[in-house]
Amino acid sequence: MKQDMIVILDLGSHENTVLARAIRALGVYSEIYPHDITAEELKALPGVKGVIINGGPNNVIDGVEIDVNPEIYEAGLPVIAAGHAKALCEVKLEQFTDDEEAIKAAVRSFVFDTCKAEANWNMKNFVADQVELVRRQVGDRKVLLALSGGVDSSVVAALLLKAIGDNLVCVHVNHGLMRKGESENVVEVFRNQLCANLVYVDATERFLTKLEGVEDPEQKRKIIGSEFIRVFEEEARKLDGIDFLGQGTIYPDIVESGTKTAKMVKSHHNVGGLPEDLQFELVEPLKQLFKDEVRACGVELGLPYEMVYRQPFPGPGLGVRCLGAITRDRLEAVRESDAILREEFAKAGLDKKVWQYFTIVPDFKSVGVRNNARSYDWPVIIRAVNTIDAMTASIEHIDWEILDRITKRILDEVPMVNRVCYDMSPKPSATIEWE
Repeated sequence: MKQDMIVILDLGSHENTVLARAIRALGVYSEIYPHDITAEELKALPGVKGVIINGGPNNVIDGVEIDVNPEIYEAGLPVIAAGHAKALCEVKLEQFTDDEEAIKAAVRSFVFDTCKAEANWNMKNFVADQVELVRRQVGDRKVLLALSGGVDSSVVAALLLKAIGDNLVCVHVNHGLMRKGESENVVEVFRNQLCANLVYVDATERFLTKLEGVEDPEQKRKIIGSEFIRVFEEEARKLDGIDFLGQGTIYPDIVESGTKTAKMVKSHHNVGGLPEDLQFELVEPLKQLFKDEVRACGVELGLPYEMVYRQPFPGPGLGVRCLGAITRDRLEAVRESDAILREEFAKAGLDKKVWQYFTIVPDFKSVGVRNNARSYDWPVIIRAVNTIDAMTASIEHIDWEILDRITKRILDEVPMVNRVCYDMSPKPSATIEWE
């Protein structure tokens, strides 16, 4: 159905996504666009009811202070500015994070009283719209979907199954970078419970060979992304009529991959890693959604709770948790320590309280003592964070007794590890993943 939209123009604020989510929470759709969008381009967007100019600390590029196109003020739409004293509109606010309650009231008033927007943004309407759009895009042709078993790909699978049924072919690639037992679980759940057409590909040796000696995290991500596409291309050649590639791209992937004013944080597996000679047309039905909205979409589609609220897992898998150049022994240390962490969190009931938790094994060693002798082994780093939209994250304060139990198990059960650390860094300044 047609939905109203509030456009946020990006002048370098890190709070753009917070603002967009606040507007969506009111039941009105909102998206972030570049600061230099023209009035003509703005008018061409569907359902625009108003514009918010959001200033920020990154509004100087190459020594030049940026601003919005002056045409925006003459586009016939209500305009409000925040944190941008030079704006030419009448209503100007301080930064949106200064006074949360006052800002919520100002946003609500602008959206409903000034812009007269209708609150029709919800998951029921979103699913109906996407089913219609997918059917229109795909027709009676087939879609090949990368099914990792994570939340994003699972929700995409459910949505595409609803839209095109048997014309969806799911491919699960075991790249050797999965969590312990995960590939086996993916095959069991999706073949038996969702009755999806599922192709299982064990490409462990292929991926690990390609990644040998590669230290740079951006290069690792791009290699993994490129190899994924190549594997899909090979599987597609074995099938008839595959023209589309389904992907679990979500809105933070697009935002974090960088705009003109918000510098790139890191390339995402679903965005930056695609080969230039991509031979499929993309189907990305979740690219408008934040992470919490993806889960809400999964609930709307009837997916099981444990599937919708399972641990987030990056596209490159454990490849970005085995820091630096991946080695098979360190990769196994990540896998085993992560399994211990997940098991202990589940016993303590923390799996329902903490949004994301995992272990990292860096590419350096430290001196320790094992069996009354000097050891020189790896540390394991534990990370546990809570977040709503994956754009900001706070640290979960875990009971020391639980951490002590986890530490003892890791040191006792994981070979070549002599130290366990706990990462206390929020986002920002740190990203959730280390690479």
